[in-house]
Amino acid sequence: MSTGWISLSRRWRYTTQTRDNTRSLGKKEENRAAEFLENSGCTVLERNFSCRSGEIDLIFSDSDGVICFGEVKYRSDFRKGFPEEAVDRRKQRRICRTSDHYRSKFALDESLSYRYDVIAIYGEEIEWIKNAFEYVPF
Repeated sequence: MSTGWISLSRRWRYTTQTRDNTRSLGKKEENRAAEFLENSGCTVLERNFSCRSGEIDLIFSDSDGVICFGEVKYRSDFRKGFPEEAVDRRKQRRICRTSDHYRSKFALDESLSYRYDVIAIYGEEIEWIKNAFEYVPF
């Protein structure tokens, strides 16, 4: 099986092998992001929390005790734009809805501080964008 996009009946489909490679690269970059955050004084609480609403890559507590919901985005180059640009309004809404499920599941108090961060990875560079977006109601 070849990797990449193939044409089937005038539709472009992603091959299974490419999808698996993309997943393993995503997992590798999420691990790099988690290690970066831990080295920055954060405590990773959960990785790849998922529910019906969606998935959150990393949930962590920063050094000030703020609960952060982090989306990891990787780009090897800038042909598809900056990594943080991939976290559009729709993705933000999905992350917020999933964070609601997380807070409900673990009965987290509303008085706690919460934040939505993006960990943007450009090749070897990691940028932690704190408070990348506000809560987006659905």
